[in-house]
Amino acid sequence: MYILVLESSTTSAKAMLYDTESKTYKVESKAYDFGNMEVGLHNPDYVLSATVKLGRKLASGHQIDAIALGGTWHSVMLCDEKMQPMTPVYKWSYTGAADLCKEIREDENFVNWFYQKTGCMVNATYPYFKLKLLREKGWALEEYKIVDQGIYNTYHLTGQLVVTDIVASGMGLMDVRERQFDSELLAQLGIGLENLPELVKYNHPCTLSEEGGKLLGLPPGVPVLPTVSDGCLNNVGSGALKDGIMTFSVGTSAAIRLATPQPIIPEVPSTWCYISPKAWLCGAATAGCCNCVDWYKDMAFGPDVSYSQVEEGFGNLSEEAPVFLPFLFGERCPGWMDYRLGGFMDLRPTHTNYDLYHAVLEGVLFNVYQCYQFLTRVGKVPERIKLSGGILQSPYWTQMATDIFGREIEVDPAENASLMGAATVAMEKLGVINDLTDMELPVTQRIYPNPEKMEGYAQRYERYKYWYERSI
Repeated sequence: MYILVLESSTTSAKAMLYDTESKTYKVESKAYDFGNMEVGLHNPDYVLSATVKLGRKLASGHQIDAIALGGTWHSVMLCDEKMQPMTPVYKWSYTGAADLCKEIREDENFVNWFYQKTGCMVNATYPYFKLKLLREKGWALEEYKIVDQGIYNTYHLTGQLVVTDIVASGMGLMDVRERQFDSELLAQLGIGLENLPELVKYNHPCTLSEEGGKLLGLPPGVPVLPTVSDGCLNNVGSGALKDGIMTFSVGTSAAIRLATPQPIIPEVPSTWCYISPKAWLCGAATAGCCNCVDWYKDMAFGPDVSYSQVEEGFGNLSEEAPVFLPFLFGERCPGWMDYRLGGFMDLRPTHTNYDLYHAVLEGVLFNVYQCYQFLTRVGKVPERIKLSGGILQSPYWTQMATDIFGREIEVDPAENASLMGAATVAMEKLGVINDLTDMELPVTQRIYPNPEKMEGYAQRYERYKYWYERSI
């Protein structure tokens, strides 16, 4: 059987054709080009078109037995009654509500109430506050359908206006313990359930519509699984829905996640808690990761220079590189200060582009490690850590992660863990596997920390924290 996976991620469209018999797959991806659009915004029709174009290419000549959809957490847009877009998509990286959230955070009682209710922090990342900003700008929210890119994709492929509880749990509109939209939160925005898609489970049965069939070049009626967030699918595809396994995914942003049988929401807001297919996910995410690395590489070395070419110059690094605070796109975890700015500290005229590039790689990981320390305080120290994403393209950066965490790290064999996760959801639906938790990937590589490097990184991490605490 063949499974087609379509994913509209933050910066690129992706598709996978998975053969359940041979357990082999093909992947296509293409970076978006949003032109001069404001950072954090995108055109939903452009993204849908880019995604289905890749899917159509992979599906050509094959009988597709199921389609699984993936997307991102925390985006939002407004559509009219005919599902025509009335706004662009406001992605998780859109920080327009930062000033609003800063003001709201002065009300400690509301911050704690909202956090304990939703598992989300008062932060511009979350659609609740993007919607609140739109309301303040004059949008009558009650007149529109409130959706996101993944919901929009599902609708145009199936004709069903639905949202998985997994995606909805990252909107700041749900009681995460009850796994339902919260009437009080909706009332605060002046909206009701009629403004929202139908809330469904991750394996809700949809079928390819005539419109969807034309988009993909496939016959209508193919089973379709509605959009699930790529962060959650990363855990599924990594075989990390079982207790004690932490995923560490590195993409445009970075995230660490632990599957838990019960929601974990500490008294002091720090980590987040969303819904997973079988239970809950607790974790932390950063706003800056490969987006910061790409920014500096392209600016300092040029877009045509590869990462490996840059790292060839690391033999001339200074003994003391500067400290980089990776908040070019604001801060998510652990401080949730969406207005926090990034930059280089302890910068000297002797430092080179290579020193600064090294500092960017290091600063991104220090932010993730800082999140890890918070996560292990409220949860538990994971038995295993599974690494995936763009970081694996750089052996230097991968080793740096292991040295900073001081832990053995497993490398996932699936380069695209979120795509594998979506294929796994479809395999469960088709009966190829009994349960998502049956997914277990062989460990293809283990990276061990270098004791000679660990102490140096520990000292530099203290410098990072020193500047972090003074950067507000």
